[in-house]
Formats: sequence, C-alpha cells, structure tokens
Amino acid sequence: MLAEALPFPLEQAPFSPLSFYVPDSFKAGREPLHHAGAFYMQEPSASAAVTALNPQPGERILDLCAAPGGKSTQIAGLLRGDGLLWSNEVVRGRANILLSNMERLGVCNAVVSSCKPEILCKALTGFFDRVLVDAPCSGEGMFRRDEAAVREWSPEHVASCAVRQKAILESAQKAVRPGGILAYSTCTFSLDENEGVIENFLINHSDFSLLDTGLQNGRSAMGKARRIYPMDGGEGHFIAVMQRAGGKPITTYAYETFSAAESAAQELSHEIYRNPPVGVPAQYRDKLYLLPKSLPALKGLGILRAGILLGTEKPVHRKGASPRLEPAHAAFMAAKPEQLQQCVLFAHDDPRVTAFLHGEEIAVSPEYQGYCGVAVAGIVMGFGKCKEGRMKNHYPKGLRLLR
Repeated sequence: MLAEALPFPLEQAPFSPLSFYVPDSFKAGREPLHHAGAFYMQEPSASAAVTALNPQPGERILDLCAAPGGKSTQIAGLLRGDGLLWSNEVVRGRANILLSNMERLGVCNAVVSSCKPEILCKALTGFFDRVLVDAPCSGEGMFRRDEAAVREWSPEHVASCAVRQKAILESAQKAVRPGGILAYSTCTFSLDENEGVIENFLINHSDFSLLDTGLQNGRSAMGKARRIYPMDGGEGHFIAVMQRAGGKPITTYAYETFSAAESAAQELSHEIYRNPPVGVPAQYRDKLYLLPKSLPALKGLGILRAGILLGTEKPVHRKGASPRLEPAHAAFMAAKPEQLQQCVLFAHDDPRVTAFLHGEEIAVSPEYQGYCGVAVAGIVMGFGKCKEGRMKNHYPKGLRLLR
C-alpha cells in the first residue's frame, strides 16, 4: 500500500526488514502518508540496533533513551500491538517529541515517560524481557551529516559521554529480568564509548554475557558486537547485545487496577470505534484513555502518556446536563479504518487530502454524521465532525501544513 502510493520505488536497506532507502530529495513533511504515520524517517543504520534487540510479540520492552522515537516506533512495529513497550526520555522537551511521534504512528500498547534512568529502572527491577540503551554519545558517526556534531566534539566530551554511558547501563541492567536481553548502541566510533563501556560493564556484571548481534552488515567488534561505518550503507553505529543469566522472572509487581464499571471512557470508546484496539478504558481527571493491560504501578515515574488518549470530558454549563465527550486525535490515529464507526476513505491524489492537512473544511457524503475518521490510501490520518455533507476539520493546528 505504501509502496504503491509513494512517487519513487522503495529500496530495501540491509539493517532491518522494515527499513528502506528514500531519495535525498524526498520531503517527508509534505507527504500525506507521513502525516498518517505510515512511516518514520531515520538514518538507515540506526535501525540495526532494534534488529539486534530482536523484540518479539507479547514481550515487555524498555527503550530507555528513546527520543525522538525512531527505535521505539520500530519496536512497536515488531510487537504488532501485543506486549508492552515503555519508551523513556529524561529530557522533557525531547520526551514531548517522542510522544508526538508515537501518537502519529498510532502506537497503542506503549507508555511514554520522562524519568531519570536510575529512578525508572529501580522501580521496575527485573520487569522487562529486553532493554535497549541507545546511549547519548559524542556523535562521531554523524560527522558526515551533522556539522553541529563536529563543532561539539572534543576529547573531554568523549570522556564525559563514556562516564554517562556507564551510569545509564548500570541503571538499565536493573530492569532486565533473569534470562533477559540488554542491548547497547551508539552513533559514535569512539573506543572509549563503545568497547570500553561494554568491557567495563561485563567486568562488573558477571551475570551478563556478550551475544552475537546476528547482524550481517558492518564489521565485527569484540568478536560478537558490531560496528557500522558509512561505507556499509549508513552512518556510524556500534551495537552490542548481552544476556543476563537465569530464567523467567520470579518478582511480583503492583499493577494498576481499574474499575470495569460503565464509564465515560467506555462511552467515548463506543462512540469512536466499532472494534476498538485492545485496552482498558480508564479516566484520570478529565482525560479518558484506553490503557495497555498489565501496567505496573505508574506513580512517580514521570508518565506523559499510557496507552491511547481517547479524549476529554468537557463540562457543560447547563443544569443537569452530562459532560460533553470530545475525542482526541490520538484515538483515531491508533485505529485502522475498519475499526472506526465511520471513516472517509480518500485516494492518495484526492485534493481533499491536502485541504484536510491545511485544516480546511471539506466536502463528504451526507451519509456521514458526527465524528468521523479520515484515511488516505487506507491509513487513518485524523478526524473531523460531519454534518449535511460537510466535515468540520479537527486536525491539530500544530500539525497542519502551512502552505
């Protein structure tokens, strides 16, 4: 579907079965399918870390340094909505960007947080089957593309990065269950930040052993880790995968519990969906959600979003009136057209697609009444409210095309 709609042929990248090269001239921001969350743009070899992590449907995965979201959205694609993805970013501004990208790609089984690794991983000791640390680094692998990385580089910066990376890994290992996987990646060539960090970690944690990454592209490092250079088809990356000794976890956790009684969240879910994504309807203050099942206790962990934001309960200033339920953009982005109560289907070249992305009111069939999804080439990109053959646009103002 995506390949048919794009104006150029897709070329498979060697770092992931989900990754493809696009021409340098491609402007993703003006492509309707990008707005619909059909794809995420990232440096090609960056996808190798998730390939090495090898997440499986049904597992619990932690992406500890997740912004801006390329690896998290790749993990989400491999989980196929089954399991739990926890995406964390300690810098709040970057965490908001992460949340926006997760919402755009319609990820429904995730928690997005902005929490210090030492706090998060202590609270979730032994909870995850796989943990990815895509560590902040000196960025030597990006020198060819990013002039800022060149300007910011110094021996002192490399040394400080290595100290920080060791601390992050020390926190991350706490969250890995017995028998679980810990993957470490950077986009730098530095021995101190790559092999040096892993060697130090293995010396201090004899219960972890180095595994083969399973990657074919790039060059061998430490016998089982992998280095990727620009001549390998991407920019610079280093990936190492380790496994903790032991079997299944035996730790018990305090899980969030929610009432199964009728609620505003259930009411809004029924209004939006004929076949809702898997989740538990819940309400927190005036916000309504579909939450992933089996959530651990969330208090104190800097949660920005758990599951799908269904919408908001708006007060009606009229005596005896029930609150008005207003759907959220995220609720529609998490669904396929057939899951929605109603959805307008547009071809990729329909001029109403561009008009919708500009925030304009558009013409629709009079059969559509009330809240209705909008899909391009079979992928939902937003929603509006229909009445008498017209759709009032509800595409978020901050996402609209300006020209």
